[in-house]
Amino acid sequence: MGKIIVGISDLNTSGDVEDVLITYALGSCIAVVIYDRSVKVGGLLHFMLPDSKLDLKKARTMPGMFADTGIPLLFKSCYKLGAQKNRIVVKICGGASILDNSGYFRIGQKNITALRKIFWRNKVLIDGEDTGGDHNRTVSLDISTGKVVVKNPSKILLEL
Repeated sequence: MGKIIVGISDLNTSGDVEDVLITYALGSCIAVVIYDRSVKVGGLLHFMLPDSKLDLKKARTMPGMFADTGIPLLFKSCYKLGAQKNRIVVKICGGASILDNSGYFRIGQKNITALRKIFWRNKVLIDGEDTGGDHNRTVSLDISTGKVVVKNPSKILLEL
């Protein structure tokens, strides 16, 4: 099996059934996982911030950093591999409140809200999620099965 690591502010896609896409250390960031079972194509995005208007130059060089540039790129990348919007299953993880006990910055919540607005405007439904809380997560997608596994620091595994 090929393990493909998706870093912070990055995304990757695959149509190879030997691959597993994985991202580590999701805190306030969000992992968007999409999968088309018919063609066994999937993708994983690990975005950091809700809106590319915060840094347009960075958005051009690192579109995976922002929800509004990363999410469309993730879908388009999977379409190029044969996925179709009407068959895609969407799962989201992350958006925790880490190192923000006062709730002042609320980056995790802002990321979740931005993602939901983008999906709502594009008529995309979320099929499973593990969001919020105060802990980090590791998320993986097995391209052969479409299984999404979420692991937190307590070693609790959640299959979405």
